[in-house]
Amino acid sequence: MPLPAFDTELIFESGREGRANRYLPDGPALDALLPADALRDDLPLPDNSELDVVRHFTRLSQKTFGIDTAFYPLGSCTMKYNPRINDAMANVPALRDVHPFAPDHAAQGALAIMWELERALASLFGMAAFSLNPAAGAHAELAALLIAKAYFARRGETQRNVVIVPDTAHGTNPASAAMVGYTVRSLKSDAHGRVDPDDMRAAAGDDTAVCMMTNPNTLGLFEPRIHEVADVVHAAGGLMYYDGANANALMGNTRPGDMGFDLMHLNLHKTFTIPHGGGGAGAGPVGVAAQLVEFLPTPVVRAYDASGDASATGWRETDGLTFALDFDRPSSIGPMRSFWSNFAHMVRALAYVYANGADGLATVSQLAVLNANYLRVGVRDVLDVPYDEVNRHEFVASAQSLKRETGVRALDLAKALLDRGYHAPTVYFPLIVPECLMIEPTETESKETLDRFVADLRDIVATARTDPQRVLETPVNTAVGRIDETRAARQPDLRWRPPAATP
Repeated sequence: MPLPAFDTELIFESGREGRANRYLPDGPALDALLPADALRDDLPLPDNSELDVVRHFTRLSQKTFGIDTAFYPLGSCTMKYNPRINDAMANVPALRDVHPFAPDHAAQGALAIMWELERALASLFGMAAFSLNPAAGAHAELAALLIAKAYFARRGETQRNVVIVPDTAHGTNPASAAMVGYTVRSLKSDAHGRVDPDDMRAAAGDDTAVCMMTNPNTLGLFEPRIHEVADVVHAAGGLMYYDGANANALMGNTRPGDMGFDLMHLNLHKTFTIPHGGGGAGAGPVGVAAQLVEFLPTPVVRAYDASGDASATGWRETDGLTFALDFDRPSSIGPMRSFWSNFAHMVRALAYVYANGADGLATVSQLAVLNANYLRVGVRDVLDVPYDEVNRHEFVASAQSLKRETGVRALDLAKALLDRGYHAPTVYFPLIVPECLMIEPTETESKETLDRFVADLRDIVATARTDPQRVLETPVNTAVGRIDETRAARQPDLRWRPPAATP
């Protein structure tokens, strides 16, 4: 339904002196509430009524898109629904208001939450330990590679300066490796979209530091020979790194540690339903095998029993334990961010673990896999599906044939989906599939939603074959229509500026 006519972009221009609601008069009363440097006469803010301001921000919220609005099938980003109970737990005053510099004895509840979450993640994913310190997935990739560098420096193997990255890996992997100073060696997948151990054997050697992979990969395909690949890298003296962005496909069903991975990260803001997107804060714990624990970022939470001995076993076994932040770790790579973690997200993630339990988390992944395969089968006769086999949490389709026959590209299909009320899938990634659409429904979408999506996508493709221009002009119902992409890239307008004063 179209919004009532009200141009939110004119909120600045519509202000008039004296129009704003003023509950405190200018003068000593206002000066007493605000520091002197907060009061500026030259700040060009509009003088609007409270009603106009509320309408302005409400209209802006109606122009944006989120998981609360409609289906968000953004491949490789796991945009699942965020249960409100998790937000409620993060908003409990005793947790919400704890100061990050509170002494350990005054923050035992918060430290217990961090410890329990770390132990739960280690158990779920087969790692010896995690650090909750990194702020997001790519940040944790950086931490993992710094850990690898410290590990090899300790061993005197400074010649190991190559990171092997398959072409089905996430795009941040080579960027993170380059930031640490490693050379990136790309590895092509085989005809089935997997890594061939023989190709890995040819790529790995004395200069190999790390192989960065995810399983399932970005094609949504499980790597059945992952143990062979890990054995090849380990035989060459390297480490295996697991990109956890696809963990929603396997959580509770199999573990990266059991596949032979030595390092990994998780995107708690994807897999564990923390609010994702909009530039908000993330959370990216980094996990390691036993030989790498000493290099984890500081601080880590330690648990002590009544005798004062450190305890690192079990989880949800906090009775009689005392918790403390441990900074005394001489081999650590050091902190990756200010404070100790994005604590509100730790609360949300642990609430999600509690709510589901081990069996529930396994079911989450199984339903995500079921939904993805349901969509794949629903569109494979109208779009190319280059890897048309049982996939995991996501799959890739291609508009290459459609583009050749009609001129309608993957980007055009994505824009047409916006007009139908959906967020677009990921397009043009992974790069090895031309005119790619990467679609991930997650486990939280109903069969009815998936059926509507399939029907609408099929209808868009049918329209592209009979009236391609109609698709090429979309979107027409969104707040912002089709833009000039070349001009937007070359002449971006990234900030609002007050209009020039009329002479």
